[in-house]
Amino acid sequence: MRRLLYIDAVGGVAGDMLLAALLDAGADEAAVREALAGLRVPGLELLLGRERRHGIAARTVHVRAGRDPSERDLADVRGLIEAAPLPERARARALAAFEALAAAEGRVHGIPPERVHFHEVGADDAIADVCGVATALETLSVDEVVCSPLPVARGFVRGAHGALPLPAPAALELLRGAPVRGVELEAELVTPTGAALVATLAERFGAVPAMRLEATGYGAGAQDLAELPNVVRVLVGAQVERHGRAHDVAVIETNLDQLPGELVPDVAQACFAAGALDVWVTPVQMKKGRPGMVLSALAEPAGEASVAEALLRASGTLGVRVWTVRRWELERSWRTVTVAGNPVRVKVASLGGGELSLAPEHDDCAAAAARTGRSPSSIWRAALAAASEGGR
Repeated sequence: MRRLLYIDAVGGVAGDMLLAALLDAGADEAAVREALAGLRVPGLELLLGRERRHGIAARTVHVRAGRDPSERDLADVRGLIEAAPLPERARARALAAFEALAAAEGRVHGIPPERVHFHEVGADDAIADVCGVATALETLSVDEVVCSPLPVARGFVRGAHGALPLPAPAALELLRGAPVRGVELEAELVTPTGAALVATLAERFGAVPAMRLEATGYGAGAQDLAELPNVVRVLVGAQVERHGRAHDVAVIETNLDQLPGELVPDVAQACFAAGALDVWVTPVQMKKGRPGMVLSALAEPAGEASVAEALLRASGTLGVRVWTVRRWELERSWRTVTVAGNPVRVKVASLGGGELSLAPEHDDCAAAAARTGRSPSSIWRAALAAASEGGR
């Protein structure tokens, strides 16, 4: 049975916060320490503690490093991770995070990912956080990660390039397509390292998935904010059987005859951000012969209310109707491959343990095509071929 991890970004997410939460949820501390020792970075030490945030007892993690190099490029980071004796899935997850980060930094600075020089996120503590999280996930046998919408605030942070607006530009690049919500305070709630981990680990964003809850953990950030508890919470459990089996989902829909066509994609995106599994539009003829459309969204029963509210707010409709249907699904997982130096996620559909199809993620293919000058279709074909061979 697949094991799930839900990241509840109550007060944001950073690499050290997520590692702390995973350890608090029962990840093997000894295995994490052994993995970090395998990076062979002189003076690297993992310090654990506990703090309270708004009365919540949470684990803290601080990585003490012997040195803090001013610059590392992707090849340097990749070399450290590939040389370390990490479990293969943990190594792939860690590499995917830094490759996505390099791509994001490259877009911000207008240079190829391989020429990006990491500063803060290339430091020893950031590498330890990423590899620590990847190893902790492996000790918890996590197969699939789901993340809540992410809180973002404004302000400035001092970086190697000077004062940067918050959220940091690289973090925003990494969070393209992820649901975010504004928080009225000045603080860095989602760091680039946290964004890179969430962007590459999370298969989807939204409500808590159906699971049999086994453990929870809280990781505290360095700031003790008055406005909200600066913690990230994780929920660990076994997936309730549904892939490859029938299960109930909600269909939420409404008739639209006054919404301009160019605004329909915005309504669909609002539904997806609220946790919809799928959204589609059907043209219909309405009363008095007027042309119109039916906008339908599919949601888990637990996410029905949030999707219905998003549809009401975004469309301007006066009401929605809901009914329950039975849905059969294939088992799905993600495989990350590298094409021309760019990470591309590939969705794997399986039934009874056998793979039925592979589908490269279009947004990743389009982003890689834009960075390399190749066509999206050539990136798609290369990603499909790489995934068919088993990934990296």
